[in-house]
Amino acid sequence: MSVAETRLDNGLIVLTDTMRTVETVSLGAWVDVGTRHETPEVNGISHLLEHMAFKGTERRSAQKIAEEIENVGGHLNAYTSREHTAYYAKVLKNDAALAVDIIADILQHSAFDPEELQREQSVVIQEIHQADDTPDDIIFDYFQNTAYPDQALGQPVLGRPDIVRSISSDVLKDYMQSRYTTGSMVLTAAGNIDHDDFVRQVERQFTALRTAPAQKPTAAAYKGGDFRQDRDLEQVHLVLGFDGIAYEDPLFYSAAVLSTLLGGGMSSRLFQEVREKRGLVYSIYSYASAYTDGGLFTIYAGTGEDDVAEMIPVMCDEIRKVTDGLTEDELARARAQLKAGILMGMESTSNRCEQAARHIMSYQRSITAEELVESIEGVTADGVVSAAQRIFASAPTLTTLGAISKVETYDAVCRRLNG
Repeated sequence: MSVAETRLDNGLIVLTDTMRTVETVSLGAWVDVGTRHETPEVNGISHLLEHMAFKGTERRSAQKIAEEIENVGGHLNAYTSREHTAYYAKVLKNDAALAVDIIADILQHSAFDPEELQREQSVVIQEIHQADDTPDDIIFDYFQNTAYPDQALGQPVLGRPDIVRSISSDVLKDYMQSRYTTGSMVLTAAGNIDHDDFVRQVERQFTALRTAPAQKPTAAAYKGGDFRQDRDLEQVHLVLGFDGIAYEDPLFYSAAVLSTLLGGGMSSRLFQEVREKRGLVYSIYSYASAYTDGGLFTIYAGTGEDDVAEMIPVMCDEIRKVTDGLTEDELARARAQLKAGILMGMESTSNRCEQAARHIMSYQRSITAEELVESIEGVTADGVVSAAQRIFASAPTLTTLGAISKVETYDAVCRRLNG
């Protein structure tokens, strides 16, 4: 993998990862704007804006946007995260110029028609209600808010119904014009595409953005704590988390290996001990998520009301054990899983397109697959133990949802974790 980079005079960064053996191109715009950039008064605006970008521009209706991309067999989509918003397309190689034109149009000339906004607000509110009705989805919003209370980083990505309904077309326009600037956006493409051609297309199409740097969010301040909600559910959904590792932290890759060997697959310690040996759960896993200035280490489990009392001590035991050491076999297995995931992802234009953008936004530079693999291979057992000791020394965040009468108190869980 070799990513070509051009920085335009207006500040836009343009990246390509050329793959001559494929017939498609994935391309898009990644914007350094997400939930953590929102004030409480407009929580959910980044996600609502993502929806509204597809609802018509000065020269295209919402139907026309959909028809133009599907007329050539392509697809167009977007997502909002806590730090970024992405708009992307996948098309045949000869249709890349059309995809660039559509994405440039929706990001610079969206109409924000009040009637369309009213309809889309209803759609987003239904999405919020759907998430609330999905316990293994909504529990992560509760978890995030408990880990980062009274902070933008703790707010839900989808927002809250009353706030979403209150956002006007003018507020959306002002937010897009102030936040979607040349310094906050990265244009990337991966697949059968020529770098110079893509740069020329971006230069020609992206001419209406305001020239300004990205606005920095308030620094993250992890707190931790306890949240539990009693619901009439068949399962108890539990998330146990800790202060994690930022992208540029020296222990970043060690934390990734730790997550994999602790709860990243069927051979992981948590899966083997909690599910296979004891049959206490159907689903249990861990993952490490990073931000520019922090992160979270998260463990999820779904279990029965009668099993939760036995499951929590076992989970805490496994967390304590990993701080004492690991075997060379499980270290090698975890590294192999991570390397395979990276290299398999290199076969996908969509993955390579997104990865190029994420690396620039997180590290301010491109990172090759070879460098990623080398970083993972360089993780040692001592490094994993150091990451575990640092992560699990932080105050835990415990979030439970369902029939919670048999869930231990927060203080009891803290005592178990401390041995």
